[in-house]
Amino acid sequence: MSVAFLLAAPATAADVTTMSAGRLGATTAALVALAGVVVGGLAFARSTGRIGKGPGRGGAVMAVVTGLFGMALGALVVATAEGGLGTGNGLGGGVVALVVGLAGVAVGGLGLARTRRTV
Repeated sequence: MSVAFLLAAPATAADVTTMSAGRLGATTAALVALAGVVVGGLAFARSTGRIGKGPGRGGAVMAVVTGLFGMALGALVVATAEGGLGTGNGLGGGVVALVVGLAGVAVGGLGLARTRRTV
């Protein structure tokens, strides 16, 4: 897909207040990915026992899994979106979910690396 194709909004663009299936999927994916970032941040900030008991690996692993799940949902929305940005198909939200999910995986990975050093 070219950038011009993605930015071209056809005449059948959805209303701003309409919650289409694509927008709902993209919002869900972004929220799941954001949860991965938050849990990863908590696991990284206090890797020894902030989330659960034990060495603190649970929160970091949960952040990585949640980030990957958010990225997968975002990729599904991007792959199935018909039309460009602004058409109501959730393409913009899917891209945001991909980026935020990648951040969740990265922060969770840093938390995992930190737990390996402290144990």
